[in-house]
Amino acid sequence: MAPINPLYTPALMEHSSEPDYKYEMECATCTHEGVNPSCGDDLTLSLRINDKGVIEEAAWQGIGCAVSQASADMMSDLITGMDANEARDLCELFKRMARGEEKDPEVLEELGDAACLQSVARMPARVKCAELAWRTLGEMLDERAKYQRLLVSLSERRVRPSAQKVLVPNHFTTGAAMPHRPFAIHCGTAPGPYPPPAGAAGGGAATFGKDL
Repeated sequence: MAPINPLYTPALMEHSSEPDYKYEMECATCTHEGVNPSCGDDLTLSLRINDKGVIEEAAWQGIGCAVSQASADMMSDLITGMDANEARDLCELFKRMARGEEKDPEVLEELGDAACLQSVARMPARVKCAELAWRTLGEMLDERAKYQRLLVSLSERRVRPSAQKVLVPNHFTTGAAMPHRPFAIHCGTAPGPYPPPAGAAGGGAATFGKDL
């Protein structure tokens, strides 16, 4: 009798045959696709992250081998309810485990069921299969972090005195209510609504750092 492959544990077979997180998510905050050309695995990961950075829901869809599908389901189960930064750290931990760089059982306990995939380190051809979902998650969270830094940078630029024009929604007003009218703000003076320029309609532009 041929020896049983240690990779195909009961946990792996359960997650691959009856995945709990394989479905299309509605109102996802982030969606990212990952592909493993060497094995034909194709996965789309979706997350719903709240304003505090907590992953409230994780789901995935795609096709691939049992290893890639089980890994995606284990990961989704693990990161649900977790802070996005913590989830990003686990991506790196999993990759270290899959490449044989981390073997400490106590450290690997942080990966939950996914720790059962440790044996892929002895099967180079299956490492990319196991890593696909985690690599996709890492890329997604990195892009999200870049986007958040961009928002902070833009916010800082808007509060600095400059001659930069910024589009302002026409429902936004300062001082007295002025629904559906453009407005202007004079930097360094008391805020208040100003009459729209002749012929202006819809949204307006606020000019900071110079008199209109």
